[in-house]
Amino acid sequence: MFDNFGDAVSKNEAKQFLGLDANQSYLLFFGFIRDYKGLDLLLNAMADKRVIQTNCKLIVAGEFYSDSKPYLELIERLNLTDRIILRTDFISDEQVKYFFCAADLVVQPYKHATQSGVTQICYHFNKPMLVTNVGGLAEIVPNNKAGYVTQVEVAEIAKAIARFYENREEGFFVENIEQLKHRFSWNAMVINILRLVKKNR
Repeated sequence: MFDNFGDAVSKNEAKQFLGLDANQSYLLFFGFIRDYKGLDLLLNAMADKRVIQTNCKLIVAGEFYSDSKPYLELIERLNLTDRIILRTDFISDEQVKYFFCAADLVVQPYKHATQSGVTQICYHFNKPMLVTNVGGLAEIVPNNKAGYVTQVEVAEIAKAIARFYENREEGFFVENIEQLKHRFSWNAMVINILRLVKKNR
């Protein structure tokens, strides 16, 4: 786990720090914004009627590492201006915990990938995740336990977000994550290495 960003704070404290509405529900897209990370898919999912009905908003937190113009134009074209919070300046390590703790669900709609450090930050802060079925993400985020694994499709991403809020599944996922996260601890890693050494003696 990436536990170098400090201890979790309450959702209300995180929202207050970020200047967000305490009564609003938030999704989080976190990290450098590159085309393969599928932010365009998530923006289109935000325009889906099922997601609109949840009244959630999306925080995009991270610097643009590809041209920002297509994303900004998409937000405008989909009439999402009031539902997207762009925090695309540099985010210091000290600020990271507030973004994760303010969110209900962290969405990683990657078009292709191997792994993602964002998932390990989520485990540290007990945050449910929505990932796409690319690379090894599905191995790290057990479907319907730590969150959702969807296909790389706008409709599937939207369906999972709507289900998350309609079924109020945050608490269920958090309980599972608290159990699952121990396999990513340093202690578990050392134990597994020692087992491997003993096995090969």
